[in-house]
Amino acid sequence: MLKIFTGENRVQANAEISKILGSDYEVIDGVNLVPSDLPSIFMGGTLFANTRNILIRDLSENKPVFEKLPDYIDTPHNIIILELKLDKRSTTYKAIKDKITIQEFAMPKDPNMRLVFDIYKIAKTDGKKAVQALSNLKSLEDPIMFFGLIASQAIKDYSLRQGTKEKMVLKELAKVDLQMKSTQIDPWLLIESFLLRLSTITKK
Repeated sequence: MLKIFTGENRVQANAEISKILGSDYEVIDGVNLVPSDLPSIFMGGTLFANTRNILIRDLSENKPVFEKLPDYIDTPHNIIILELKLDKRSTTYKAIKDKITIQEFAMPKDPNMRLVFDIYKIAKTDGKKAVQALSNLKSLEDPIMFFGLIASQAIKDYSLRQGTKEKMVLKELAKVDLQMKSTQIDPWLLIESFLLRLSTITKK
């Protein structure tokens, strides 16, 4: 069995992975593989079991290896490949799309998304006003998801202008992201601090 799960909703995807593979399965980072690794992964057994349960992450990012995937669709093992995105224009995708299950796990549409982008826009000129607007959303939104939407808007701004201000905003966002992952500070406090700083960056 070979399946590909793709999409940003990793919570739902991981739940489905657990249903299929159980709690005891091998995890392999696809970006670290070379083509010669594939026979042992897809066709090789172990001393303890002929059928293996395997999760491979981000294989499509490793183009030379991903191109070999059509050769292994008849694997005897239970293998799920987890991808954030798949290029549906690629030769590999076209070769496998009708032969294996490819399931997409999309994030549910957020009715507050427009307001999130409005808060980012407001913060460029008035950080305090943006923080006030945020107070109405904090009980409805997950801070990590909210931060991701803010980051996506900043990346969009940079793709359009690629100026000094846009670069500085991305650097500030990177600092906040690191703090969220490495400290116990309330994520909302970190986001509010960023919104307050944003107007000083964009006015420079």
